[in-house]
Amino acid sequence: MRRLSLRARLLLLTAGLLLAGLTLIGALVSGQLERFQLDRLDGQLRSMTELISLAAGPPPAASPAVRPDLVDPALDLFGTPYVVYLDASGAVAGGLHSSRVDGAALPPLDALRTVPADGTAVDLDASDGSQRWRALARPAVRWGGTVVSAAPLAEADATIAQLRTSSLVTGAALLVVLTAAGWLALGRGLRPLRRIEHTAAAIAGGDLTRRVPDLAPPGTEIGHLAGSLNTMLGQLERAFADRAASEARMRTFVSDVSHELRTPLFGIKGSAELYRMGALAGPSDVDETMRRIDREATRLTALTEDLLLLAQLDEAPEEQLDRAPMDLRTLAGDARHDLRTLDPTRTVSLTGPGGTGPPGPAPVDADEARLRQVVTNLVGNAAAHTPSGTRVRIGVGTADGRAVLEVADEGPGMTAEQAGRVFNRFYRADRSRTRTPGADAGLGLAIARSLARAHGGDVELETTLGEGACFRLVLPVTGFPD
Repeated sequence: MRRLSLRARLLLLTAGLLLAGLTLIGALVSGQLERFQLDRLDGQLRSMTELISLAAGPPPAASPAVRPDLVDPALDLFGTPYVVYLDASGAVAGGLHSSRVDGAALPPLDALRTVPADGTAVDLDASDGSQRWRALARPAVRWGGTVVSAAPLAEADATIAQLRTSSLVTGAALLVVLTAAGWLALGRGLRPLRRIEHTAAAIAGGDLTRRVPDLAPPGTEIGHLAGSLNTMLGQLERAFADRAASEARMRTFVSDVSHELRTPLFGIKGSAELYRMGALAGPSDVDETMRRIDREATRLTALTEDLLLLAQLDEAPEEQLDRAPMDLRTLAGDARHDLRTLDPTRTVSLTGPGGTGPPGPAPVDADEARLRQVVTNLVGNAAAHTPSGTRVRIGVGTADGRAVLEVADEGPGMTAEQAGRVFNRFYRADRSRTRTPGADAGLGLAIARSLARAHGGDVELETTLGEGACFRLVLPVTGFPD
């Protein structure tokens, strides 16, 4: 059964139900007709028996006054071609039967004696077994005997047999016609499923852009199926695209990590090789080499710690925080001093958010050490990617129900493509520029955004090429008093 197609299984199921229904209807109709025939015959027998039971006595067994030309029509009128009179001992006291009925086809007398005299009709077989009889008995009213009336069931049996034959032939023809019609209807009804199958085959072949066409109204089962499949296919396409993008990012990430790790490692290995080969002439050369090794090791340690922090923030960001009430104005003031220390030629101003008004309170529930790391990365980014002496503004306060700390510069700014990727790990807007020892590996802004999101906030960027950039740390504000 499982090897059959859905169309064949549905057709077999429908044909089986149709056959069962036709069989049940035929059985009910034939049963009702048989009951009707028997009730009609029992009524005729009962009328005849009650009428004869009122007679003064049984007719003689061989009376010349009994004329077949008169008796036969009378018996046929009542539908009772056989009447038997039994005395009190059960012996035959007389009887009548139609001359058109062969004596061998009558029911035997022994069977007639077994008919109950309470008016209950019973079935009897003919003496020669050629047919069935229906018999009914009543006690005589005016003499001490019993009157038994019997009628053949040949006509009723023939009618029922003809009905069953007609039902069988008609049902078989109807079953064949409806099965053929069902085969065509199922083929037409399952046509949308075949189109869905072709679409699925195309998708399995690699065409993820294919979709199931509108095969039926949305409210139908096929419409629901097509809509669900299209939703699933869209999700699959996005999942494959995301996976491909993730794999591409992973390849870029591994390449960048390899490059960033290789540079300090090569410096350390090269310095160690010079020392091993005795190429360091004097103590000063050895000291310089050790300083270079220490610098590269420090750089390698910082890079490793940054990567570990990013991995921890990806896995369980909330567990990396030790929250406490604080105000972002503290970080803003320290950031101003840090910028002046890094470049005394810069003009650094402290304002409210957006550059309007004085600095305002920005109460948050946060990990101060982690937020200092965020602000340090933002300040370091402004110092590293703008010319010396460029003006920088640090804004702090609340805006739109959020605590805000922003670092805005008047440097060269970024393009929209650069701004969309600036928070990516190991991304640098100018990848061709010469890297100085200890330079940023491209993880600072990625760490800043990850830490901000771990606090339930974010780091936003507003920039235009040639008009500077504004990095904005936004966090949920708390009721911490000023």
